[in-house]
Amino acid sequence: MHPIRRRITSFIRNRKLLYTILTVLLGFLLTNIIVMPWYVNHGETLQVPVVVGLSIERAIMALQDSGLVPIESDTRPDAHFPTGTVVAQNPDAGAVVKNGRRVYLTISGGEVQVFVPALRGRSWRDAKFTLERIGLRTGDVEYVTSEAYPENTIVDQSVQPNMKVPKGTEIRIVVSRGRELQEITVRDFRGKTLTEAQRLIGQQGLKLGNITYQASFDLIPNTVVDQFPRGGESVPAGQAVDLFVVKAGKPKEEIQLPKK
Repeated sequence: MHPIRRRITSFIRNRKLLYTILTVLLGFLLTNIIVMPWYVNHGETLQVPVVVGLSIERAIMALQDSGLVPIESDTRPDAHFPTGTVVAQNPDAGAVVKNGRRVYLTISGGEVQVFVPALRGRSWRDAKFTLERIGLRTGDVEYVTSEAYPENTIVDQSVQPNMKVPKGTEIRIVVSRGRELQEITVRDFRGKTLTEAQRLIGQQGLKLGNITYQASFDLIPNTVVDQFPRGGESVPAGQAVDLFVVKAGKPKEEIQLPKK
């Protein structure tokens, strides 16, 4: 091939390569400067409204009115927000997003719930420990007599077993103070002999307590002159009755000392 022709052919090829390189560069610049910004910014942008603290119904309406798409993503216990209230949102309030963006909502399931344990038949101390261990509290305590439950045993509870209640709930309980004590009206044992008084005390379901002997000229020895509790008083079965009884001999102040 002639040298001049060869040079012309080489020049043309080099220009085509140059044009190709310039075209690629121009396309890259157009993409970064015009196309990508247009794609990113295409559509209206807006700020995400605050929906935390709103009920789920109001939150959905607020997001939809703003051109956003609410999504209920999760439910969790929360002691600070009532059940059915939004406790978290993603994106956060104030974030700038495109129209139609999804906003994920976390809903409150209310306070943490626990199952009430069965307390009947347990000791008062055990019941208190059981309630406190699971986050419940003992409320008012009522004491009643019971033939079926021993003293200091739980007879009843204000919330039935296996019911779910929020942590911190007070559970009122009824505690047994044991079997009802029979009240007995004490007889008047004054003027009775010690032997007779002792027999009558036993018949009444009482027991003989302390015996104090006193000297007396007017009454026969071993005669009851006083008692405690007094006759006519009401006392529980098994109560001790103290007796004051005449002893044989003269009173001290009447005893004659021998003459020297």
